[in-house]
Amino acid sequence: MGKDQFVIGVDYGTDSVRSIIVNTANGQEIASSVFYYPRWKDGLYCNPNDNQFRQHPLDYVEGLESTILACLKQAGPAAAASVKAISIDTTGSTPVAVDETGTPLGLTPDFANNPNALFVLWKDHSSVKEAAEINAHAKNFPVNYLQFVGGVYSSEWFWAKLLHILRIDPAVRKACHSWVEHCDWIPFLLTGGRKVSDMRRGVCSAGHKALWASAFGGLPPDEFFSTLDPLLKGFTARLFTQTYTADQSAGRLSKQWATKLGLSEDVIIGVGAFDAHMGAVGGQIEPYHLSKVMGTSTCDMLVAPVSEVSGRLVKGICGQVPGSIIPGMMGLEAGQSAFGDAYAWFRNILSWPLQNILGQTTLLSAETARALASETADRIIPELSRQAATLPLTPDSELAVDWFNGRRTPDASQLLKGAVTGLSLGTDAPRLFRAIVESTCYGAKAIVDRFNSEGVPVKGLIGLGGVAKKSPFIMQMMADIMNMPIRIHRSEQTCALGAAMFAATAAGIYNKVEDAMTAMGQGFDTSYDPNPAKVPVYAERFRKYQQLGAFIEQHTTGH
Repeated sequence: MGKDQFVIGVDYGTDSVRSIIVNTANGQEIASSVFYYPRWKDGLYCNPNDNQFRQHPLDYVEGLESTILACLKQAGPAAAASVKAISIDTTGSTPVAVDETGTPLGLTPDFANNPNALFVLWKDHSSVKEAAEINAHAKNFPVNYLQFVGGVYSSEWFWAKLLHILRIDPAVRKACHSWVEHCDWIPFLLTGGRKVSDMRRGVCSAGHKALWASAFGGLPPDEFFSTLDPLLKGFTARLFTQTYTADQSAGRLSKQWATKLGLSEDVIIGVGAFDAHMGAVGGQIEPYHLSKVMGTSTCDMLVAPVSEVSGRLVKGICGQVPGSIIPGMMGLEAGQSAFGDAYAWFRNILSWPLQNILGQTTLLSAETARALASETADRIIPELSRQAATLPLTPDSELAVDWFNGRRTPDASQLLKGAVTGLSLGTDAPRLFRAIVESTCYGAKAIVDRFNSEGVPVKGLIGLGGVAKKSPFIMQMMADIMNMPIRIHRSEQTCALGAAMFAATAAGIYNKVEDAMTAMGQGFDTSYDPNPAKVPVYAERFRKYQQLGAFIEQHTTGH
């Protein structure tokens, strides 16, 4: 084992953090561990009715230590000496207010339980008003500062969230020295950073969410923000001008964390990036192939040679940034605000009696009732999928629009709402579920159509993540609706594996991340081909989906 070189990939998801130890020679997973955020699981600091979703930094710190230690224990006593690097990915945009030392305010006594001092999760849409103001304000400038984020700024992103927090909480506003993405803070933490001004910010988060662009010489000028709201005056000076790609080093493991984890202080810590971006690398992305990381939401990643897409701006996506996915290539991001979340929403509706009535029964013990409720809830989606797959496909079946958490791409708008139509007394749970699944696949098709119409052709589909691995029903429907094959990557943990590939590159084990992908990639194990008989029916229904969506948009937003 002493001859092996290992790296650790850490993947921060919405509900949990996962760490894996990987052999850099072949990508073999030596150990893995998952930590579910306890405060998040208890629903603390969140208010779904207000679209407020916050996470405590302690959930992240405890999970980091717990999962890495568990991995090292699994791998055996000799493994620690062979660990060369650690890289991390996170959800995003998930920023937090920090003081001058780079410490999140939620880790200080005065703000320990203040939701506005915690990480503002990607799915937090409490800043819809601020996003709309940014979009309107940008039209007043001769330079289009939104040109590299698809022309529409989202409430899921960096500046909208910052402005909202500054407006609503004077105490946080006074204490907030800077605003930091989760994916930039964890490497800073591991390297023992003491001044936020020294933090190495990744081009991934900066370019896709914070309006950083080399064409602007960095962030938009202070005038852009100070004329939007005086609260933002001078804030850019407390942020950053330089950014780094994820194949670069953010520093070495600090003495404190080396002691805590039992690792060497020579361990390289890579620059952080978003989960889907590293997941696309872990899933062996290819030029012009859309890599779809499918979980609670989706992030759809595409790379292309910079020379081939230079000067071409894709309207309504989540940004196009050189080097954000693969250094040296243009990275383009799109996605859906609700994917697995839409299925989970329907499951939770069906589970309502289990959670609210079964517990009152006198026929079963409380423990048995809880176990029955849990087991039934776990089986709902698999059984719905099985029965929905047997239903006949007709042009007039129930139809849904997938904007249950707003729309991310194309043309972000978190004001939009989901819808279901075509209901009758014959509509049952499997038919409703099929309509919801179908709507998420239509949402995916709308993204592909936008890339194609803007001159960036989508030549193939790669499926990554939990939904892609676990649901043949959903993946077959997606292939039929897209009228394109979709390959499913073999790895169960493409985001963590991608982080491991970047760690190996940052440590100098590989010269470039493409070499790490070739050596450490796990390949594909399944492919879904479109059913020619269903393609024209879905094409007709997609037109109806577009018409229903236009109606919903008109009545939701007034245009």
